[in-house]
Amino acid sequence: MGTDNFCVRKFAILLNFLLLSCSMKEVAPPSPLLPIPTQSQLDWHDMELNAFVHFTTNTFTDKEWGFGDEPPSIFNPSEFNAEQWITTFKSAGFKGVILTCKHHDGFCLWPSRYTNHSVKQTLWRDGKGDVIKEVAAACRKYGLSFGIYVSPWDRNHKDYGTPAYVEYYRNQLTELFESYGPIFEMWFDGANGGDGYYGGTREKRSIAGATYYDWPRTLDLVRRMEPNVIFFSDAGPGVRWVGNEKGMAGETNWNTISPDTLFAGKGGIEQLLNSGSENGTSWIPAEVDVSIRPGWFYHQLEDSLVKSPRQLFEIYLNSVGRGSTLLLNVPPDRRGLLHEQDIKSLKGFRELVDNEFKTNITKDSEVTASSTRGKNQFTASLVIDGDPETYWATENDVVNGSIEIVLKEEKVVQYVVLQEYLPLGQRVKVFSVETWTNNQWTPVASGTTIGHKRIIRIAPTSTKKIRINFLEAKASLVISNIEVY
Repeated sequence: MGTDNFCVRKFAILLNFLLLSCSMKEVAPPSPLLPIPTQSQLDWHDMELNAFVHFTTNTFTDKEWGFGDEPPSIFNPSEFNAEQWITTFKSAGFKGVILTCKHHDGFCLWPSRYTNHSVKQTLWRDGKGDVIKEVAAACRKYGLSFGIYVSPWDRNHKDYGTPAYVEYYRNQLTELFESYGPIFEMWFDGANGGDGYYGGTREKRSIAGATYYDWPRTLDLVRRMEPNVIFFSDAGPGVRWVGNEKGMAGETNWNTISPDTLFAGKGGIEQLLNSGSENGTSWIPAEVDVSIRPGWFYHQLEDSLVKSPRQLFEIYLNSVGRGSTLLLNVPPDRRGLLHEQDIKSLKGFRELVDNEFKTNITKDSEVTASSTRGKNQFTASLVIDGDPETYWATENDVVNGSIEIVLKEEKVVQYVVLQEYLPLGQRVKVFSVETWTNNQWTPVASGTTIGHKRIIRIAPTSTKKIRINFLEAKASLVISNIEVY
């Protein structure tokens, strides 16, 4: 009898242990929804703010596009100070800098051994200066990533339009990547072919944009030197143009697009580039390029037309706040310095961002979800833990749901920030936001895609509870972060 009771108790303990073990067993995370970003693309998403720097002979001729016949001797930035640029950008919150090493006029900001149309032929630094060397060094010193813009079009070079020029272009890329790396992004735009000096011929030259540069071979050359580099062009392959120069990503902004029929210089694709494609075959997110001034190069007449801090903040909400990375152009003046007016606007912009997003009021809040994947591994509380590697997730067949956040006390809410866990792909198609007011849930905002970061601005509302409804998604929900300000 006693032996039987002992056996029963032993069996019960074993059964409870097995049941407990099963309940504690980890549930597999959702499968990636392809396509997904590379690690370099994820790092690029996290940068959010980068500076563009347009600087060449155009700065001294008041042109936007040099013809290619400008004498190098006009380039003479008397007070050039790369550290002034980089410390200003760092203070404004930028994480990287992309410098126009060579614009369409063909003038090179480094002493290239493949042409004399460069800083070698200037009075600046007695012809021994190197803008790229100093900017890259300043970036390393102050912890910013360094990138380059190298125009494929060259209105100065005599061989442009022939195979010899493509070899010249690749030689210069090799020179840049071997001498000034690491380089996080290589930028080339869609301006290709047209009128130019071309070594004195002064004629119009056309090229076949889809084939002339043999981009696959050129990009492979660069990847061998810099495996993690991000390539920007109209259609990537690393990041794509956003389709405008107004500082606006699409209200719907998919990080995916099908690049098969896209190439640098192709027209009529602005809307597709702006919104991406829900079922795109490649992860090629949009980069938002815009200038702090009407032009891309410095012009004294535009000193009174620099975008205000409030304008820059609105651009931030419509770029970073729609899941893109902002590339803001700030052109140095003829002294080789960032102009005081530009610096003033950048400082005011940073103060606005810091003030509007000063205190995330979700800390210590109660968070619940409509459903959760498994038991404890993907719970709702993970959306406010501050860890970008944790996330709330739903079961595979659950493609909608909601998160409710109960604040410690009633607060005035103006911004809600949402982020998906991008290593598993972009999923959300439609969402809405509600606040608890007058003892009922009140709709205050709605949107489509989320991606890396979605900033939703609402009319200031006093509330203690916020609910985010994920109404439609391509696959199970994977939300890594929610912030409320």
